[in-house]
Amino acid sequence: MRNNSSIIYKVCLLAGDALFLVAGLSFAYVLRVSISHRALSAHVSSHQFLGFLAILIPFWILIFALLGLYNERFYNNRFSEISRSLLGIFIGILFAISYGYMINKPIFPARLVVIYGFLFSFISVMFFRTLARSIRKFLYSYNIGINTVLVIGNNDLTKSFINALSPTSKTGYKIIGIVGEKSEEDSKLKFFKSFKDATNKIESSKIHTIIQTELFTDTTENEDILNYAQENHIAYRFMPSNNELYTGNIKVDLLYSIPVIAVEQTALIGWGRVVKRITDIKLGLLLTILSMPLMIVIGLLVKLSDPKGKIFYKAKRLSRYGKTVNILKFRTIKQAYNGLSPEDAFTKLGRPELIKEYRDNGDQLDADPRFTKIGRILRRTSLDEIPQFINVLKGDISMVGPRALDSFEMEQYSKKNLILAVKSGLTGLAQISGRRDISFEERRRLDLYYVQNWSFFSDLVILVRTISVVLFHKGAK
Repeated sequence: MRNNSSIIYKVCLLAGDALFLVAGLSFAYVLRVSISHRALSAHVSSHQFLGFLAILIPFWILIFALLGLYNERFYNNRFSEISRSLLGIFIGILFAISYGYMINKPIFPARLVVIYGFLFSFISVMFFRTLARSIRKFLYSYNIGINTVLVIGNNDLTKSFINALSPTSKTGYKIIGIVGEKSEEDSKLKFFKSFKDATNKIESSKIHTIIQTELFTDTTENEDILNYAQENHIAYRFMPSNNELYTGNIKVDLLYSIPVIAVEQTALIGWGRVVKRITDIKLGLLLTILSMPLMIVIGLLVKLSDPKGKIFYKAKRLSRYGKTVNILKFRTIKQAYNGLSPEDAFTKLGRPELIKEYRDNGDQLDADPRFTKIGRILRRTSLDEIPQFINVLKGDISMVGPRALDSFEMEQYSKKNLILAVKSGLTGLAQISGRRDISFEERRRLDLYYVQNWSFFSDLVILVRTISVVLFHKGAK
């Protein structure tokens, strides 16, 4: 609370966004009106245009705020900042056009000003935010704007948290002390035997945030810490060691006038679930129609490469609530080994030594002898999964969700029921994060994070990033 650097940064972002939006839109106006000699569709003087901007910019900034562009969670994430800025500028342009219709006056002197305005305002805002980010990191290197943190606790979560905050020059956080037992590997950090010992040696004015990673058995000690933070206007955060329990849709309700914390399995409930299904139907139908010619060509190639085999392969996978669904894929494995488990297939091949190599290598082989030639290409490009658009349309799976696994694979994960709280997806957080380049355990943790932190916007981000992953074949083997 004492550290106002984040508030100052947000105010600077707000003011800079407004200024650079005006700069980008004004440049678009000048480029079309002053440089081009083509006739204009409407006469809008520079004074009128700037007057309209003075009215519209506050609403534009409000749109940015509603999209979370002044929320630390989003402006510290580069991809999220770019995508939300792009969306905010697009909505702002539409709002400006709508405002013109409402007052029955032209806002833009030509249609090209709209296009130029969208392009240059986005470039100028991104330039400003990149500059602001660089200046902030530069100031961090001189200990300006640093948020000092006193950590209470010394468990595994504490160590992970401390590693996440390092280095200070990038995160803006500095650990000034830890209340807990000192270990040899943490020799560079300052440790205190008790909270009282820490507050006796560190002035309250030098502590901006207290983060407690474990509770004391004596409740009075926990109350003393909270009271100290409140009395000295220090931000207090509690980080539960059982973080997976609290990583979900948390609500504080009153149950017969008693505050209770409700932790739901997923945020994907109510209208969110309805909107997601409507989106799946629209995208599933559109993509099925658009990909039909490609599916016909691939189907012919699969049949020609192995005439005795089937074109499609139906894989039994688990979806929401443990329901078994048949996932459609183009067959990539030779018919003789199709439908067999890797263990049975390699044994039938007379290559049982490949079983261990396959499992140790994250369920993949560089030159898997089970695949057909066309099958290897389909797997590498992820084209074998195109028929799953039909599964999305039917409602078996969703466009975005946890990876659809068979019962054998899912049984290996202790929190399988949490993952199965939503429909499996054609793509998901695990796939865009590396797919085969990360471990099975890490993939399931990403699936669990998606389930517990779902939002419609996150689905859009995953869909956009999936396009990049497919184009560059990242993790698809």
